[in-house]
Amino acid sequence: MALFTLQNISVAYNKKEILKDFNLKIEKGKLVSLLGPSGCGKTTTLRLIAGFLQSTEGKFLFKDKDYTKVPVNKRNFGFVFQNYALFPHLTIFDNIAFGLRLRKVSKIEIEKRVLNMLETVNLSGFQNRFPAELSGGQRQRVAIARALVIEPEILLFDEPLSNLDANLRVNMRVEIRRIQQELGITTVYVSHDQEECFSISDQVAIMNKGVIEQLSDPATIYQYPETKFVADFIGFKNFIEFDQRIDKENEIELYKGNLVFTIQRHVHMNNLNKKIGAIRPDDFMLTEMTEDQVIPQNGMIGMVKVTTFLGRSYQYVVETSIGDFTINKEMVDPYHAGQKVIIVIPRNQMVLVD
Repeated sequence: MALFTLQNISVAYNKKEILKDFNLKIEKGKLVSLLGPSGCGKTTTLRLIAGFLQSTEGKFLFKDKDYTKVPVNKRNFGFVFQNYALFPHLTIFDNIAFGLRLRKVSKIEIEKRVLNMLETVNLSGFQNRFPAELSGGQRQRVAIARALVIEPEILLFDEPLSNLDANLRVNMRVEIRRIQQELGITTVYVSHDQEECFSISDQVAIMNKGVIEQLSDPATIYQYPETKFVADFIGFKNFIEFDQRIDKENEIELYKGNLVFTIQRHVHMNNLNKKIGAIRPDDFMLTEMTEDQVIPQNGMIGMVKVTTFLGRSYQYVVETSIGDFTINKEMVDPYHAGQKVIIVIPRNQMVLVD
């Protein structure tokens, strides 16, 4: 059963619609990430849940109660901001205790809860320091502790790791997942970083222009994107729009010009409207063409147009009769521009999308 539901929500800024008939359900105890490019509406959704924004249409239901018009100070939700939003003149203890004092919690209870929370975020002994004396990762943990100490019913993160360096981001996302699972708190997490969201989430909502294009667990989205937008967003850089599709018991035949491709059938590809094939650059087989070579199944002749060195591998743009493809391949001696090659799409490496 959903802990909260966004039901047919619409939000507009200066008459420009950001969300239109937006729907989202989140179950208790889950960490759900909102992922998408800038301007897709993910931060707007988060601020709507927090109560910083009001929808023009639709309802926000929390525990089956209508929270649409409930003001932010009446919602027991914790919010972790992108820029930490700590008070520089207050100690770490006082920063974390700020929300408790607003709620008129007793002095003894405040001390107990703040010290417990410092232990939870691995900052025991830091209570008398000031924010300027901490690293970026430590300040972010203080911000998390401040949001958690009020014992919120929902925890909201707005791109909390974007100001940290790459190594620290990895460490902090592990910490966020540990704390969330340890406390079992329902969490909504906003980011534009695919790896970050996939590594910590129970479910990921891929957003585009104010709508959710796919909501599922990270593994399903990674392997079986539903739409061309989702596929492109998560790394499928090659697309083939097929002329015809014929479904068989365990496979699907796809026709493009005079070429025929056969791929494994999967429940995620049963929608007959899916006629666009998507392939990641790493998933092709690529070999040099030799004289009298027989073209294998799912294969085609190509010519290398561009060669780019990537470090561990080379990336090629290969021209074929049905379009150009971007292909990655680890090799010592790279192919050169103008060289003829054979491209093969393994039957289990192409997915179909809308």
